[in-house]
Amino acid sequence: MYDKQARGLRIRGKIALGYFLILLMLGLFLIIVSTRITSLEKETVFLSDHDMRVHELTYQIEKSVLDMETGQRGYALTGDVEYLTPYNNGMVKWRIAYAELTDLIADNPAQLQTLNTIEENIEKWIREAGEHVVNLKQLGQNAAVSAYFQKDPGKTIIDFVRTQSEFFRENERTLTMDRIINLKDSNQKLLIMMYILWSLVAVMATLITFIISGMIIKPLGRVIQAIYNIASGGNMSERIVVRTHDEIYELGEATNLLLNTVQQEQWSSEQLNSMALVLQETTDLPLLCRIFVNKLAIMLEMQYGSIYVLDKEDTLKLAYAYAGSKNSTSAAGTPAIAMGEGLVGQCALDKRVLVLEDLPPDFIIHSGLGRTAPRYGIIAPVVFENRTLAVLEIASLTKWAAHHQDLLNQLLKMMGISLNSVITRMEIQKLYSDSQVMNEELQVQSEELQVQSEELQDHTHELMELNNALQHQKAVAESAAADLERYNKQLELSSKYKTEFLANMSHELRTPLNSMLILSQLLAENRSGTLTEEEQNYASVIHSSGSDLLGMINDILDLSKVEAGKMLVELDAVNLTELPSLLQGYFAMTAEQKSLEFTIEIAGGVPDLFFTDEMRLHQILRNILSNAFKFTEKGSVHVTLSKLDQFHSPQYSTDEPVLAFAVKDSGIGISEDKLALIFEAFHQADGTTARKYGGTGLGLSISLQLARLLEGHIDLSSTLGKGSTFTLILPCREKAADAEPAPGGARAEASAALDSGISRSGELFDKHYAQLQGKRVLIVDDDARNIYALNKGLEPYDMDILTAQTGFECLQVIREQPDVDIVLLDIMMPHLDGYDTLSIIREELELQELPIIAISAKTMKEDREKCLAAGATDFIRKPVDLKEVVSGLYRWLSAGHSRTGRKT
Repeated sequence: MYDKQARGLRIRGKIALGYFLILLMLGLFLIIVSTRITSLEKETVFLSDHDMRVHELTYQIEKSVLDMETGQRGYALTGDVEYLTPYNNGMVKWRIAYAELTDLIADNPAQLQTLNTIEENIEKWIREAGEHVVNLKQLGQNAAVSAYFQKDPGKTIIDFVRTQSEFFRENERTLTMDRIINLKDSNQKLLIMMYILWSLVAVMATLITFIISGMIIKPLGRVIQAIYNIASGGNMSERIVVRTHDEIYELGEATNLLLNTVQQEQWSSEQLNSMALVLQETTDLPLLCRIFVNKLAIMLEMQYGSIYVLDKEDTLKLAYAYAGSKNSTSAAGTPAIAMGEGLVGQCALDKRVLVLEDLPPDFIIHSGLGRTAPRYGIIAPVVFENRTLAVLEIASLTKWAAHHQDLLNQLLKMMGISLNSVITRMEIQKLYSDSQVMNEELQVQSEELQVQSEELQDHTHELMELNNALQHQKAVAESAAADLERYNKQLELSSKYKTEFLANMSHELRTPLNSMLILSQLLAENRSGTLTEEEQNYASVIHSSGSDLLGMINDILDLSKVEAGKMLVELDAVNLTELPSLLQGYFAMTAEQKSLEFTIEIAGGVPDLFFTDEMRLHQILRNILSNAFKFTEKGSVHVTLSKLDQFHSPQYSTDEPVLAFAVKDSGIGISEDKLALIFEAFHQADGTTARKYGGTGLGLSISLQLARLLEGHIDLSSTLGKGSTFTLILPCREKAADAEPAPGGARAEASAALDSGISRSGELFDKHYAQLQGKRVLIVDDDARNIYALNKGLEPYDMDILTAQTGFECLQVIREQPDVDIVLLDIMMPHLDGYDTLSIIREELELQELPIIAISAKTMKEDREKCLAAGATDFIRKPVDLKEVVSGLYRWLSAGHSRTGRKT
């Protein structure tokens, strides 16, 4: 085989070398051309910037002199000082232009001398003509001014300046034309150089291509010819010789190996056909063994062989020995070997081939010339249908090639078939002879059957008794099944009672909690301005504590709903593009207060919409993020949303696409032995953590249960002291499942109102808000504390407030006061609850358009749906938030409803 690590330039290297040389030539070409182009660019820039500027400055100097002359004459003729403005400006401008022009032509002494002459004449004109005339005019010597202009010596100076300026410009034009001619010559030289360099690169590329292609194509031709010989059955004795150490060398070696393999397979096929032919013609077991071993010795060039056949007593007996000696047991083989005895017996037991190398000297092969120790030995079982029939032991002075070993394995299978056929034939012959003896014994057996028949009758009686016992056991089992069913019903009833108890307790706790939260919020706002700052803080603490208590009530109720299997899941489209702003709204203030970095990232490939229960999704994410912020003192909390084609973990596995909501924090982390406790109800990492950070430990437990309801999972990875990563895995449903249509009527109108875009923040809770002033609201609640709290909360909005403590009172007020604008209706009331009250208002009183906001301590999503289906316009959970109440009142009172409950 070719050593892949052998040194030598491979095809890829040769091609790369060719490309490198071409690229090197191109690089040199580019360097030379770019150098020349840079030089030409500098010359062009000099021509455009220098020469054009020189011409421009000479004209500017001449113009400035003309302005001074015009100003001087105008002032001399009119005496108007306005003519001195161009005179003075020209005085300044020509000097500035002269200074810049001097710098530009500093390298040309001739031009510089001409410029100096121009400068001297301008200065002379200023002294003898310009300033002189202006001074005379300013002194009022008009006669002297007139006399001066009759001679006008200044004109001669100006004409000389113009002549010198034109001479200066003509010299510059000549210099410019010389530079242009030089630039054209340089461009022509550059073009010729590019043609020459391109021709050199083309010649080099052609030469490199010819050399490399020749190094590849010639060996490939030899390989193709060899493969053609294999396919057509031609001469396979020739071998390919490749002198280069590259992939072509490997291809040549592989082709040579293929030739060797084909020759070996052809030889093996011939040997197998030859062996099959002689074995098929043999029906005697000793002869079969002798022919097989002798033929094997010729094929594999072995110096010793013996075969042991397994008899009925599971003993391996020597059937034939090749090149054995009668006077030496070691050379002739052991006459009989038990199963598991020695290597031969163990080989028969294990049914696997044993290869022996570097044999010790006591393995002796005899010949007429002497004796010697073999170097290589094989002990192989002859197996048919997973049953050992014989064991072959062979030895050789040289080690076999691999294809010899493969040939031996195929010959052993062939021998197994032949040996089984011979043994079966011998057994059939023996059975035939034995059948004669069995016929004689049949008579005796017939008599014995008569006796056995009598015994069977006794067994039948015993079986009947056993059947009766089984019937009794069946009855006992049916009784146990009935008991188990009763136990299951009791368990379901207990779970139902537990759920109802928790729901009722939730309602009973929320009712006083409702008034406590509203009143504590009013006290904290200090609308009357009578409370001190400390008293306001007391109220804020009461409100905060009540809110915490509300959170615990919600957690316990959610947990009981999940455990009882009563929590419903509604699949709807969720807009994932809104998730970052939503989560920022929830937790940005918390992150700012704790000086934590809070980022949300949506990876590529995540769909804009997917279908799940949006409320449960938000609840899970809020619980996980609340947990992350609670246990993170410094660092960051990072949310990443990505799409995975599949997800596999010990707890959850799917080959379908999923969405992964990963919340990673740099908090305290969780030790490995506490990971299993995190998702258990009322548990945290340890007792000290619970005392330090607070909480019931229900959030994560509920989140896991909700994730399972959504057919997902929450994965956790954490390192103590380095932070944790909670990953919510949900199925990526990008198409809507079949869903029931939403109820119409009031619920549809409520949804339309919610979508109307009315804001819930800013100017909304101003006590002077015009839409609420003078509106009549009916508050219905069986708890006077809640009525009192809502009454006090709505006082600043100047509303007309009516109250009722039962459903009957509510109906009476509506009948007596038909101008009620809106109703706040408690659902859980004795005698006539809110659902029945809603039905009477809508159906009997026919007030379909009267806005009715249902208020309930039952906070499950199905409770809200039940209220809307019964006729409620909107739904608010207890304990109510005063801002949410005012928001609802504003939303429905500003939606076009009249006092009669009819739309205007």
